Amino acid sequence: MPDGAAPNTALPATPTEIIHVDSRTAACDGGDGALGHPRVFLRIPGEQVMCPYCSRLYVLNPGADHASGH
Repeated sequence: MPDGAAPNTALPATPTEIIHVDSRTAACDGGDGALGHPRVFLRIPGEQVMCPYCSRLYVLNPGADHASGH
């Protein structure tokens, strides 16, 4: 990396899996039982969010959970 350059924090180009959900909060544990990762709860602020551990992409279904809920 050149001096002064910021690390690339963009989402990976290819998710490991795409999961469609109906809620703005998704729980991810990486699957695979003991081979997964610690369970994290991901908030979907827009249309999608990627798990920082396993690169699963969670996509909010159209018309799902548009309430401002808790």
